[in-house]
Amino acid sequence: MISACLLGVCCRYDGASKAHPLAPALAERHRLVPVCPEQLGGLPTPRPPAERRGDRVVTRNGDVTEQYRRGAEEALKLCKLFDCEAAVLKERSPSCGRGAIYDGTFTGTLTPGDGVTAALLEAHGIPVYGESQIGELLK
Repeated sequence: MISACLLGVCCRYDGASKAHPLAPALAERHRLVPVCPEQLGGLPTPRPPAERRGDRVVTRNGDVTEQYRRGAEEALKLCKLFDCEAAVLKERSPSCGRGAIYDGTFTGTLTPGDGVTAALLEAHGIPVYGESQIGELLK
């Protein structure tokens, strides 16, 4: 599984993508299942920026935790349906981030933690990697 934005899909909160230059090489070696958990959870693109604040996911205008949880559950279903062995997800995202995420203050401050989808996949035994690890995965 891979975050769709890393493949060039314009699904990020700001309506842009974050195409990773090594994603095509990864696709040559593995079958990739693109996902955007935020869209799977029912959120529009573009959408207000969101950050994790404890167990919640918030925007400056409100709580979007339920949409993030729903999107994570849908991503897990797809992972199981396609027998995904691992996931490569967008770092620092409140959904896909692994190891470090924004702290919910909207000040650009990172804190240790995982996004909602990354945490759920890991809890189900699916290894999660950030896009900065794609080069290592290609070795």
